[in-house]
Amino acid sequence: MDESTTILQEALSTSYLDAFVETGDNLLNGQVQVEDGQPDTETAAKLTKLYAQVDWQSDDAETVRRAVQLAMLKAIRVDEIQANHQLTPDTIAYIMGYLVTRLEKDKPKLTVTDLTVGTANLLTAVLSQLKAVVKGDIKAYGVDNDDTMLAIAQTSSDLQRLPIELIHQDALEQLLVPASDLIVADLPIGYYPIDENAANYQTHAATGHSFVHHLMLEQALNQLKPGGVGVFLVPSQLFQTEEAKGLLKWLAGNAYLQGLLNLPSELFMNVNAQKAILILQKPGAGAKQVEQVMLGEFPSFKEQSAFQKFVAEIVQWEEQNLLTDRS
Repeated sequence: MDESTTILQEALSTSYLDAFVETGDNLLNGQVQVEDGQPDTETAAKLTKLYAQVDWQSDDAETVRRAVQLAMLKAIRVDEIQANHQLTPDTIAYIMGYLVTRLEKDKPKLTVTDLTVGTANLLTAVLSQLKAVVKGDIKAYGVDNDDTMLAIAQTSSDLQRLPIELIHQDALEQLLVPASDLIVADLPIGYYPIDENAANYQTHAATGHSFVHHLMLEQALNQLKPGGVGVFLVPSQLFQTEEAKGLLKWLAGNAYLQGLLNLPSELFMNVNAQKAILILQKPGAGAKQVEQVMLGEFPSFKEQSAFQKFVAEIVQWEEQNLLTDRS
């Protein structure tokens, strides 16, 4: 995939990301697409030979997803992609997926949405894990306002044979997707520029621009079905900023804060960049605030026994708290 993308990038004088989408389309269509003589005959022949070496349809979804992820990691360097458009690392995606599978195990059907889907690395990683534990159909939706990211998400999900309905829109406007049982999201960090739209949310700032991740949390809870769960990647300092007062006030009346788990500090360049996994639940359908909110920090991935012990504690907490609430 990388070799064919690089060839197309040079032949079409385009970005790595656009060339990747083109090579994905070629793989899905089973032939090299030529438009206005581009790519030229020699390049098309070289690509055809490359594609013939790979029987991607026989590969499992995880193998394909990892191949796409590696290509996206190169794209970050080659195209100098901004931080909010970079993919969710596998280590984090797998942890979030594992937490989710415990909550949704044996469900007869499930609706899942990612409001900041990007390249869909997080959503497809979670879906791959959910497919093994959910008894019935899983309907998946992804929302993003970047058409290039969505094109990559479409290519990735098609190659993995994971049906995802992707919506091109600002996720803070009225959503074009149905209410969900589960929402997962790696929330963008920063300010939302459209103050008129932000004013529709209780979590908006009193003055100036509002934090987009605050608004997204409120939108996600609006989108959940009663009793539904949201699992979010957020800054570890989420509740320690001056602006957090409004967020906490909104949370108190609209959501159950069930867990906040800091990820290992070794994953991040500095303490200010550290992320955490936030678990919120929408009131209704028998849901209630757990007596013991799950708080803690994952041990280093290098300390396998300590890490496994911590994960076991999370599983036990889920079974004793959230799972009984949702049964």
